[in-house]
Amino acid sequence: MRLARRAVLALLWLAVGGCGPYSFNPSGRSALKSIAVPLFENQTREYGIRELLTEGVINGFIRDGTLAVVNEKRAEAVLRGSVLSYVRQPYTYEADESVQEYRVIITIQARLEDPVRRQVVWEEAQLVQWGNFKANGESEDDGKIRAVEKLAEDIVNRTVRSW
Repeated sequence: MRLARRAVLALLWLAVGGCGPYSFNPSGRSALKSIAVPLFENQTREYGIRELLTEGVINGFIRDGTLAVVNEKRAEAVLRGSVLSYVRQPYTYEADESVQEYRVIITIQARLEDPVRRQVVWEEAQLVQWGNFKANGESEDDGKIRAVEKLAEDIVNRTVRSW
């Protein structure tokens, strides 16, 4: 009887002892809870692109909900980036060779830093995304917004899914 009781207690201890905080981080470090996104730099001539991209990335993190977006002093991670290029080019044509659709292509550099450990968590030298817009009925801003949304999704996924 004592042996059976000890076996049950040992099994309970193992079951409870196996429970603990869970983390997606393979190194066992607890997952980040906050991020700061300072204004992106702009190395292009496209006015307003850095503000649009920064706002798009912040909104992407807010929509995802995994990380709280806070100021740099309170953040456990800081995302820094720069817009490297901005191109608008014809994409599709009508039979009469007039442009039917344009494509906006945005290339950025992004880096996630751990300010406490003073190390780079991840870095991409070139992230490229695009957004199309119709020549009739849409504006270049529509294509720009589509490209920014894709870049924001890539950055959020790279940041929160790589744990």
